[in-house]
Amino acid sequence: PRFPAMASDSGDRHATLKRCLGVLRDARNDSEQFAALLLVTKAVRAGEVDAKTRRQIFDAIGFTFPTRLLISRQPPADCPPHTFRALGLTLLACFCTDPELAGHSQILNKIPTFNDILLSPCDPDSTSMVDDVYQCLSAVLATARGPRELVSKGTVPALCQAYLNGGHGSDRALTLLMGLLAIAEAKCWQRDGPQLLAVLSKLSGDFLKAEDMTKFELCEVLPHFIPLSPPLTENSEGSKCLCRLYKGLADILGSKLSQSQRDPALKLAAGLVQACGAEWIPAGSAGSKFLALLVNLACVEVRLTLEEPDPVELEGKKEVVTACYVLMEMGIQECLREENPLLENVQKMQLMRIMEEAFGAVIFYLRQVKQEELQDPFVFASVRVLGAWMAEETSSLKQEICELLPFLVDYTRKLFKEGSPAVSLPQAELVSTEGSALPQDALR
Repeated sequence: PRFPAMASDSGDRHATLKRCLGVLRDARNDSEQFAALLLVTKAVRAGEVDAKTRRQIFDAIGFTFPTRLLISRQPPADCPPHTFRALGLTLLACFCTDPELAGHSQILNKIPTFNDILLSPCDPDSTSMVDDVYQCLSAVLATARGPRELVSKGTVPALCQAYLNGGHGSDRALTLLMGLLAIAEAKCWQRDGPQLLAVLSKLSGDFLKAEDMTKFELCEVLPHFIPLSPPLTENSEGSKCLCRLYKGLADILGSKLSQSQRDPALKLAAGLVQACGAEWIPAGSAGSKFLALLVNLACVEVRLTLEEPDPVELEGKKEVVTACYVLMEMGIQECLREENPLLENVQKMQLMRIMEEAFGAVIFYLRQVKQEELQDPFVFASVRVLGAWMAEETSSLKQEICELLPFLVDYTRKLFKEGSPAVSLPQAELVSTEGSALPQDALR
């Protein structure tokens, strides 16, 4: 009689929930607490708990009772073996929607338990447990200490295996891995490189085989799994991944594409250049044509965006144009390479003419930059790529560059005096948030 069925009316449901919370606080034994808990978790699963009620649930039971449920191996009569564990996880997932509780040590020390559940066989009755674990891990990732704790407590290999197994929630495993790599790429690869390489191997294989929109969706995912260190070219599996990525990109860029299809492909190519230079592009006729096409497409994109810049459109294009800058820098380097060049002399001459037109567009853009825009990282990226061109090509665009010099001197002076150089977009945005190996000093 103390536990009426959960009513259908919203007001009655909240009244019943409030009554159950009182029982949880005043329960005389485990069976009373368990009965009240069943109704509470039913409300939690139905999404009927607001922030205030969630806090009341936590105040009533704390972390102690969910912890007991997680470690209990004796389910109630006629209940599945994981009943207690499922209830405990539902409560923890509820608590984790509060950022303050998600970063609590009592949640962080349960990360190994979450990992074990991800790696356990998942039958149809336990899918809700897996969903609750992903909710807990996502909440932990969003806290200050979370990423470090997840990496040190073995969540990366658990997520890799969950994704490779392809079971319930494997897409959420991939999303969590992308989030972890965005925050702690170097640590993840240093600690769990083989497992991450296995994921990259699957992704690159799927990328090569796909013949529908999946191919373009993978262009968005793959850059997260291309490490700056250690280089993929150092081992055979990494080299196989690069070969598949090259073939997949060659298929895409050799076809007629819409802008929404081309942009992710250019960003993926730029990510590969950041990590491996031009080593992922094979020598020979096919490789040289691909490289020339890549640089050509990048130059066209830069001209289209910067020659007649629309402020609203430019804001949405900064990331892909920065990727094009990376490809243009590679083009400069390959045009200068004398030992084992990928490009033939005729191709080099053609690319230099095309790049000259693109750099004319970069100069035109920089001449429009206002004082209040000087801290924009895209301005830094534009100055940087122009600096790479000026360092190697001293005769073309001479008059235009001379006219731009007052702006360049003023820009570098301001950044130097403020002592906070703008972030270098190419690596910081396209590859990792853990800093950049590129110089961030505009004057240099």
